[in-house]
Amino acid sequence: GLKVMLEGDPCSIIENEFVKPGKGQAFNRVKFRNLMSGRVWERTFKSGESLEAADVMDPDMEYLYTDGEFWHFMMTDGSYEQHAASREAVGDTIDWLKEQGVYSVTLYNGSPLSVSAPNFVELQVVETDPGLKGDTAQGGSKPAKLSTGATVKVPLFIVEGEVLKIDTRTLR
Repeated sequence: GLKVMLEGDPCSIIENEFVKPGKGQAFNRVKFRNLMSGRVWERTFKSGESLEAADVMDPDMEYLYTDGEFWHFMMTDGSYEQHAASREAVGDTIDWLKEQGVYSVTLYNGSPLSVSAPNFVELQVVETDPGLKGDTAQGGSKPAKLSTGATVKVPLFIVEGEVLKIDTRTLR
């Protein structure tokens, strides 16, 4: 959602509910996520109160490499500026990071706060069991390890070396 400054930290609005009671002043009940700590909380604002917009950017950046401690991304806008993201910023997206892949990186004061994967990524199957005939009573599936290290369930006919289009939201 919208990024705002609250108590000195950049926050993302998760939910906003407008409430107009029968008597009294209208107000907004807002649920925030602190982009620095990940903490989620709720707060109410009277009608007419305003918040400062956070100086947060969400540019698309190309993943370059990891040195074990940081994951390095490069701007794709022609400036070729590089930013190093920590393990906390990368989070669960680590399973979908592929070199030369383009990811949305949330930057605050020039440092990455979070990295989000695109909805779909194409990854190669590097390890899976062979599917056995007769195992398909309920349309069976088996685990497959992808080139990034992520493990997903795949149909029995998938073999090692195939490239799959994975939905990063549902892991299918």
